[in-house]
Amino acid sequence: MTEPQAASAAADPTPATRGVRSFWRELADAIRGTNADYTKIPLRRAVLLLAVPMVLELVLESTFAVVDIWFVARLGPSAVATVGLTETFLFLLYAIGIGLAMAVTAVVARRVGEGDRAAAAVSAAQAVWLAALVSLPFAVVSVVWARELLQLMGADAWTLTHGVGYLQWMLGGNVVILLLFVCNAVFRGAGDAAVAMRVLWLANGLNIVLDPILIFGFGPVPALGVEGAAIATVIGRGAGVAMQLTILLRGSRHIRVAASQLALEAATLWNIVRTSLGGIGQMIVAMTAWIFLMRILAAIGSEAVAGATIAIRLMMFTLMPAWGMSNAAATLVGQNLGAGEPGRAEAAVWRIGWMNMAFTVAVSVLFFLVPRELIGLFTGEQAVVDVGAQWLRILSYSYFVYGWWMVAVQAFNGAGDTVTPTKINLVFFWLIQIPLAWLLALQLDLRAAGVFWAVFVSETSVGVFTLWLFTRGGWKTARV
Repeated sequence: MTEPQAASAAADPTPATRGVRSFWRELADAIRGTNADYTKIPLRRAVLLLAVPMVLELVLESTFAVVDIWFVARLGPSAVATVGLTETFLFLLYAIGIGLAMAVTAVVARRVGEGDRAAAAVSAAQAVWLAALVSLPFAVVSVVWARELLQLMGADAWTLTHGVGYLQWMLGGNVVILLLFVCNAVFRGAGDAAVAMRVLWLANGLNIVLDPILIFGFGPVPALGVEGAAIATVIGRGAGVAMQLTILLRGSRHIRVAASQLALEAATLWNIVRTSLGGIGQMIVAMTAWIFLMRILAAIGSEAVAGATIAIRLMMFTLMPAWGMSNAAATLVGQNLGAGEPGRAEAAVWRIGWMNMAFTVAVSVLFFLVPRELIGLFTGEQAVVDVGAQWLRILSYSYFVYGWWMVAVQAFNGAGDTVTPTKINLVFFWLIQIPLAWLLALQLDLRAAGVFWAVFVSETSVGVFTLWLFTRGGWKTARV
């Protein structure tokens, strides 16, 4: 090769080299954020730009959940049970927060897809007002009746002595939870997934730093025990909310709320409430089913509650990336339906679904092979390890179905059809999961294993059915 030819070859890289460079450029764009129109750019690029930051934000969210329970587990099984029992009430709050977030993502994404960014900003402002109003009754009830709520769930003496403050902080400061959900839903719906990612990085990073300091004490800071974990969470999430509101008012790449758009607007507020009812309903059905399951486990013993709590944290840790990809599907469905492109919306769901399945299959292998080792990272109590490992092993048999279920559900929610998943959850969780868990665990004396097999049967079935219903295509005609 002559010198000029060599220089020409160096200046003109191979297709493989160009592809690698293009991928890294797109990855950097996904983390940094772009002004891209997700209804027009190539679908592969749209999925990458949205999914990468959504996966990264939820990876850190799930990392915090695991780190938090790791620190709390140092205080003993009853401390872990305190977290688990409090989360049964937080799940009700999460149900409302996630339900609102589903509606907000769908409404904002549809307005952005239609090209009406002013209407998207007004919807964002109404969502913030709604989250703040909803938080008030939860705060009052939890602060005044914290001990009674824990007694209702069958808490042991240690929890009733040391865990009341934990519940008061977590539920009393619930406004930061709801605002974190809702404001990030605004950013996701608008296409600013990178902003939502950075918000949770701040919130959860601060949580991780503060957790050991407040739980075990450091220098002049006293050891606050399990209550310190709650205070760290409230401070971290509060910082995240402050960041969200600042960005909304200053403006991101895709949305900005002007001062004139902050006033209450009844029609837009009602549209969000109406759309969110189905989402809240589907989450309340699922979350209250979990409350019943925890009540059954509490009747078996604190070790069963602790083992299940650690296992569910591990499950959350591994599912968060899949949820991130599913959230990308919701945004793409909403924006492309708004732009009159239902075929492109459906193609996005199938592409992300296959990605999710590949990921969850890999996780299921890990759960099957080393369940005891995974639970053993958090506790040395063999009774707790036995329970948690049993759930992970049972879960591994059909974990791949979760990937498809999440994407299919988010396709309905992103389209604004939040009622259909609610009806599905009502049947599979209330009419199948709860009675089956009660029968197997308490009547047939399978104890914790009975609960886990009931979860396996119901959630595998709901995943397959939801995916089948998605293929029918009724979601394409939903209106928000």
